Amino acid sequence: MNGIDVREAIARAHREEWARVVASLTRRFGDLDIAEEATAEAFATAVQRWPADGVPPSPGAWLTTTANRQAIDRIRRENKRDDKHRKAQMAYGDPPEPLGVIDDDRLRLIFTCCHPALSMETRVALTLRMVAGLTMSEIARAFLVTESAMGQRITRAKAKIKAARVPYRVPSAEDLPVRVSGVLAVLYLVFNEGYLATGPETDPLRHDLTAEAIRLTRLIRALLPDDGEVAGLLALMLLIEARRPARVSADGELVALDEQDREAWDTALIAEGHRLVRERLTAAATGAAPGRYQILAAINAVHTSARDMRDTDWSQVLALYDQLVRLDPSPVVSLNRAIAVAELDGPEVALAIVDRLEHRLAGYHAYHATRADLLRRLGRGRESRAAYDRAIGLAGNAAETAYLTRRRDQLR
Repeated sequence: MNGIDVREAIARAHREEWARVVASLTRRFGDLDIAEEATAEAFATAVQRWPADGVPPSPGAWLTTTANRQAIDRIRRENKRDDKHRKAQMAYGDPPEPLGVIDDDRLRLIFTCCHPALSMETRVALTLRMVAGLTMSEIARAFLVTESAMGQRITRAKAKIKAARVPYRVPSAEDLPVRVSGVLAVLYLVFNEGYLATGPETDPLRHDLTAEAIRLTRLIRALLPDDGEVAGLLALMLLIEARRPARVSADGELVALDEQDREAWDTALIAEGHRLVRERLTAAATGAAPGRYQILAAINAVHTSARDMRDTDWSQVLALYDQLVRLDPSPVVSLNRAIAVAELDGPEVALAIVDRLEHRLAGYHAYHATRADLLRRLGRGRESRAAYDRAIGLAGNAAETAYLTRRRDQLR
């Protein structure tokens, strides 16, 4: 195995094993700091030893064993091993069996990271680090802060978890419904980071993140099979993930929905997503009002039902966005609604809606990209180019930048 193969094996192990190793050590030692640092040290050891010794037959087991040794060595160096073990037992104890038959350390880890004692922003950042394995620089870019500031934020979050003795477990049946809404919000953001990564030097699509978000959402659905928003989020993820094979061109350029090869979409994921949406529509007919994720899933079901962009039922899409605006009157929802308005009432009507959002979305690249497209359709080339330039300056990754640059250059 040459050096390139070894580097690829280490990168693959990081994608696939990071969360497992962190979760395993957190369960054993009851300390997120120890778990994270020992896991990072294990990967650093792999970088040093695998090129000479070869990639082990079971990289995950090798990393877990190495990380455990690193953690024990650290505890010994601090001469507080017994005290730390006593504190860990007091704070965490032996985690009780989760509801049903689910026994998953990573699910326990995400409920720990998403504890309501932390702010939502901190929950997301901590989950991206501990569960998704993103680097500090990647997380900092996603939050538009410096790497040092993000490091301090995550350090404070881990300290707060330790001080509050947050248990490392899936909540009890009584606490689960209250806790799950925050977990769903975090999982959705983790999924979004995987579906279109924010870092300029990052692969635009992170299948490891989308796959892990889907896996964890499936586990939560098994815990709460009658929760409409859990089913809605799972359906939403599946319908978006189904389009991933057509999302980036062979040249590394982002492919917009209207240009995607729909034959490349994953029909099995679409079928499962549609089934979940139909189940929720049936439940809504009995009086259970749909939530945000269920409406977003229904919108994506309309898009994935159309064999061609021209076949899209835009009136249904707009009606769903009208419903969503009442639940979530955010400027991003209004921006997406304007795209449906453009298809039904024309770009001029949509542009008037979009322009009213400028003061709230001036730093959001999708706002300028949407506005550029509407101006292009209205034949206002100079203004469209300026809007594309602004979107390009704010875009998150190379694939998106390449797409926006091509659209701008077509105006010539």
